[in-house]
Amino acid sequence: MINERRNVLKKLFASVAGIAGLNAVAKAAGTVTRSNTEKIVNGVVYDQEVPLFSSVTKHNGLVFLAGIGAHFEGDIKAHTDHVLKEMEAQLKKAGTSMDKVLKVSVFLHDLNDYKAMNEVFRGRFGANPPVRTTVAVYGGVPGDSLVEMDCIAAQ
Repeated sequence: MINERRNVLKKLFASVAGIAGLNAVAKAAGTVTRSNTEKIVNGVVYDQEVPLFSSVTKHNGLVFLAGIGAHFEGDIKAHTDHVLKEMEAQLKKAGTSMDKVLKVSVFLHDLNDYKAMNEVFRGRFGANPPVRTTVAVYGGVPGDSLVEMDCIAAQ
């Protein structure tokens, strides 16, 4: 039931994103296969040849990064560090930086990891940290990550 609902939401978001033209500005090169049905082409994630979402989108001087997780064995601190380093790399590739991030959404597998996640998060965005929303996700973060983050940054 949850997977069915998730698939419907992914397809709905893909349709809306496609209509808005949000999937046309990703800059990553090449094709990467994530599963039997998912692949990434130039930063756009496809499921059975249907665009699901872009990993990076730019619009009116803003950079939007899709959720980044950590898909390896480790604790919340290792996962948080990995996610923030990947976020920094993607922002740099998109022509911006961590100190230009305006908004971060943090999705935790377990709310008990909040304090440890904050220990790693603190100080990573310069002197003026972004606004942030942090929630614990019912059913866990996809891909067995202990944390997932997305962000919006100024270009």
